[in-house]
Amino acid sequence: MESHVPVLIGTSQFTYRGDPGASPSPTTLLKIAAERAAADAGIGAAGLAAIDALAVAGFTIDAPGSTRGMIPHCTNPPASLAGQVGASPTWAVYSHMGGNTPQQLINVLAQRIARGETELGLAVGAEFLGSAMKRLTKGLGFDDWHEDEDLPEPERIGDPRPGVTPYEARHALNRPINIYPMFENALRARDGRSVADHQARLGKLFAPFTQVAAGNPEAWFPVERTPQDLITVSERNRMVGFPYPKLLNAIMEVDQSAGVIIASEKKARELGVPQDKWVYLHGCADAADLWFPLDRQDFHSSPAMRLTGQHALEMAGVGLSDIDFIDLYSCFPVAVEIGAEELGLSLDDPRGLTVTGGLPYAGGPGNNYAMHSIAAMMGKLRAKPKSYGLVTANGWYLTKQSTGIYSAKRPDAPFERQDPGVLQRQIDALPHPAVTETPQGAARIETYTVVHRREGPFMGIVIGRDADGRRFAANTPNDPATLASLEQGEQVGRTGQVITGAGDINLFTPD
Repeated sequence: MESHVPVLIGTSQFTYRGDPGASPSPTTLLKIAAERAAADAGIGAAGLAAIDALAVAGFTIDAPGSTRGMIPHCTNPPASLAGQVGASPTWAVYSHMGGNTPQQLINVLAQRIARGETELGLAVGAEFLGSAMKRLTKGLGFDDWHEDEDLPEPERIGDPRPGVTPYEARHALNRPINIYPMFENALRARDGRSVADHQARLGKLFAPFTQVAAGNPEAWFPVERTPQDLITVSERNRMVGFPYPKLLNAIMEVDQSAGVIIASEKKARELGVPQDKWVYLHGCADAADLWFPLDRQDFHSSPAMRLTGQHALEMAGVGLSDIDFIDLYSCFPVAVEIGAEELGLSLDDPRGLTVTGGLPYAGGPGNNYAMHSIAAMMGKLRAKPKSYGLVTANGWYLTKQSTGIYSAKRPDAPFERQDPGVLQRQIDALPHPAVTETPQGAARIETYTVVHRREGPFMGIVIGRDADGRRFAANTPNDPATLASLEQGEQVGRTGQVITGAGDINLFTPD
């Protein structure tokens, strides 16, 4: 059996805090994480060169529609990294976009090992927007980042579809900082809390995350903050997308990398990896909610979070009460709130809901945050070998979900990853409202947000229902009075008139 039992044997995290003008290149960040993971496993450079499978999480600057083309980076990160560490993997992939990616890559690598297709694999990722944006704004240049390589396009893994339709994008639903607040406002309205009471809840939820980040040596912001610090709007904590001030948003401009090495038990023994380094993937699942936001059943739930969590626990043969450590994907508070609700967790669970400190505080390195979750989780489980850990990973707009259950305890059953299509067919069959791109007449707000610049509010976004119950997206008039009114008490359910204007932009004017 040991020939095909997948086991995680090495891991690493790296955070660069130095001069942005001397910051590591994107490929160098990957290499640092890979070499540190090999050192952690005790297999060194020779072991790293022996990998036969390599999966790299996609850089955010490769996202469709990215405007950061001035930042140089390798066109084929897996091939470039393999060359730098002397490896010749027979399977090498570069992921499409999504924060679910690291967990999904681990799930796929474990499946390949269980099938005998891989013996030794590396999953790795990095983000470099922190130094890259400073180099751009300060004119520091990128001469040391250029790689003189003529490489073919990489093989891609994951779902390549954009996160929104052109219709949704026209109405500014294509940015996380715009759309996650809309989920938050929908959740608050469903629960009947006042705006003030709900803000207090958000501060209370994320303050413990800052405590964990303060004790995390790899955290981007290792600073403990009070609930009031997080929710009080100030010059240093400006409103970004109502109801989220800056300190409740994921921070993507970081310089961080992380990696995980996974092997068959047989290969781990051949390489001499001590068993106190071994951590097993006991359960996993992958699925996506109804893909485009306007197609969702509502904006305060996630069937994909619920179903992937349930299946991962069932596959592992454990219950939620058996889990000792938890890391819920935490780009924004609502991802934690909905994730906890779908899994059956309390927001004040004494086990805590993060092992890193979360994306706003430990850092939100693009598509690779969950690799840091898994790395931190491996440390927890190695220190407490009979314990179990739960990791969730979320991509796009509460869209793509991947879940993993880990333990240093050896599984009793062979690893068998369920075809993701099984859960996906259940989700795709869910009923959902009709959508209209050309609403006219009386309408009401289903959810909304007000988007801010440093100078103040500048755009209202509404998802609404027309008189026939059809769902639509719209913007609001941008005059100060209208935007201010949208932040004064609950607006879900507010009535108004909607028309389709210039550029196919719908305009909702509140009564």
